[in-house]
Amino acid sequence: MPVTDEAIEKIKAMIVSGELRPGSKLPKEAVLAERLGLSRNSLREAVKALSLIRVLDVRQGDGTYVTSLEPNLLLDALGFVVEFHQDDTVLEFLEVRRILEPAAAAMAARVMSDKDIAALREVLDGLSEDAALEELIDNDLEFHRRIASGSGNTVLCSLIDGLSGPTARARIWRGLTEEGAVERTRQQHRAIMEAIADRNPELASAWATVHVAGVEQWLRGMLGTSESPLG
Repeated sequence: MPVTDEAIEKIKAMIVSGELRPGSKLPKEAVLAERLGLSRNSLREAVKALSLIRVLDVRQGDGTYVTSLEPNLLLDALGFVVEFHQDDTVLEFLEVRRILEPAAAAMAARVMSDKDIAALREVLDGLSEDAALEELIDNDLEFHRRIASGSGNTVLCSLIDGLSGPTARARIWRGLTEEGAVERTRQQHRAIMEAIADRNPELASAWATVHVAGVEQWLRGMLGTSESPLG
């Protein structure tokens, strides 16, 4: 095992065992390196790697701390990774969304508060009839984010949020090239929201499936042509 990987594994073991807890400050570099049987250089590289994925927080002049380790923080890098994938790989992300978003909608129908449902309705009602495409996309992202949050599952919410990057680009092209797509999206959003408001998990899940599958079907058709919708 490369020495940096070994250092990462040893720090990880300290966190998993509970020896280092969220918010804990790591021992000084020299002390920790000696204790773990590592060179200071390999330890330094391991800390750098773990800080990039938000496991550790290096505070200049203060020291290195374990982060909160909250799912939204650790999964934040997912969106960064997702953005590097284009064309047919995006279909795989849409397939994952087709699994996750119906589940989130069903869970939201069960546990989302009346206040949050009212706020979700306001998101849809606040979209003007002559909204620009960018406004439509922002509204779409906010709608799905609120449903994911309303599921009550922070891991699910973070996963859906992380998968939004390339699919948002696909929606932009869909709105530009497919006649009737914007109005269809509005209607599907409304149907999902009403199912959640009616506390009907099965219907909310079904409409969410139809909604995501429509984007996926459109993208499959576009990728079958010479023009790539993702640039």
